[in-house]
Amino acid sequence: MKTLSLKLDDKVYEETEKVLSKMKLPRNRYINEALHLYNQFQKRKLIKSQLKKESKLVAEDSLQVLSEFEMLYGNKD
Repeated sequence: MKTLSLKLDDKVYEETEKVLSKMKLPRNRYINEALHLYNQFQKRKLIKSQLKKESKLVAEDSLQVLSEFEMLYGNKD
């Protein structure tokens, strides 16, 4: 386990302390869980961004392939 020193805004600290007093949870555990959840959230955002970027790269090729399939197999509507 790593030791970390950090500075919190007064408001964030006070809110955290209020929540902790009601949860009966150690501050260290609470911060670890909060960071874990935030990391998961950020990973999803990064994946979404990467997927958008890569989708744009292949969009034109995908339309071309679709067009070729329609020519080969006809539109069955």
